[in-house]
Amino acid sequence: MKLRGVAVFLGLLSLAISAWAETGSTSADAAPSLPTHDVSKLKLKSASALVLDAKADQPIYAKGADAVTPIASVTKLMTAMVVLDAGQPLDEPISIGIGDIDFIKGTHSRLSLGNELPRTEMLRLALMASENRAASSLARHYPGGKEACVEAMNRKALALGMTHTHFDDPTGLSSTNVSTASDLARMVQASAEYDLIRTYTTTASHYVEVQPTGRLLGFNNTNSLVRAGQWDITVSKTGFIREAGKCLVMLVNIASRPIVIVLLDSYGRLTRVGDANRVKYWLETGQTLPVSKATPRATTKRVKGTLPKISSKSSKSRAKA
Repeated sequence: MKLRGVAVFLGLLSLAISAWAETGSTSADAAPSLPTHDVSKLKLKSASALVLDAKADQPIYAKGADAVTPIASVTKLMTAMVVLDAGQPLDEPISIGIGDIDFIKGTHSRLSLGNELPRTEMLRLALMASENRAASSLARHYPGGKEACVEAMNRKALALGMTHTHFDDPTGLSSTNVSTASDLARMVQASAEYDLIRTYTTTASHYVEVQPTGRLLGFNNTNSLVRAGQWDITVSKTGFIREAGKCLVMLVNIASRPIVIVLLDSYGRLTRVGDANRVKYWLETGQTLPVSKATPRATTKRVKGTLPKISSKSSKSRAKA
C-alpha cells in the first residue's frame, strides 16, 4: 500500500511539474499586456482612426475603423509592394510617358515627359515624395502594364485579408481607391516587411539626377514628422485628394512598443499631424495632449540658411500628399 501511495504521489508530482513548465513557457513567450489608458482622453479630429498594438495585433483605440473611404496616396504602399514582388531589375531605367500624366486631378509634377530614372529611384520618389508620375511609371512598366499592376494590387489586398479594399489606379488619385482603417493597418504591417519601403518612406529628403538632361532635382518627404526627426518611424505614408481628406498611416515605436497609426479623412492642413501627436502623448502618458499656446508673430524669428530648401510645391501638387 505504501509503495502504491508513493507511486501515485510521484505521478501527480510529475504532472504538476509538467503543467507548471508548460504554463511558464507560454507566459514567457506572450506579448506584454496592452496599455489600459482611458480612451475618452484621446480626442482625435480624423473621421476614421485606428491605433493598433502591432506586437499583440490588437486595437488600442478605434474610431470608424471599418468605414470604407477613399485613401488617396496611401495607395502607393500597395503599388510599391507589388512592384517589388515582381522582382524586376531595380537599376533598370524607366521613363515618364504620356500615360503617366494626371488627367484625373490635374496635379503638378516636377518629373517631365521623357525623364528617366532607375526603377529604384522612381520607387523612392513615389513613396517619400508621393510622386504620382513616378508611381504611374512603375505601374506602366510592370509586367503586363498598368492594368496588370492594379490587378496584382487587388489580389495582394485579398491575400492580406483586406476584404473592404479596392484599387482602380496605382497612384491614389482615383476616389474609387477605397479601404478602411482596419484594412490599412494590415497593409502597413505587410509593407514593413520590405527593406526598401521602410527606408524610402522614412527618408527625409533626396536628390535625383534626371536623365537624359542630367538635371539635379531635390524632393522632400510629405510627412513633416519624418522631416522633423523626432519620431521613431518604421513606415510612413501620407495621402490627400478632396474626397479622401488628409490621410496618414505609420508604423512607429512609442513607449517601446510597435504601434500602427491610421488616420483618415482629416480636414485642415495640420489635423493629421496634430492627431498623430495626440496619439503619441496619450500612449506615453495616458492623458490628453494639452493645447499649446500660439507664439506671437512679433516674437517669431525666421533663421535663414539653417535648413536646405529642396523643393517647393504649388497648390496644384497637393493632391499627391
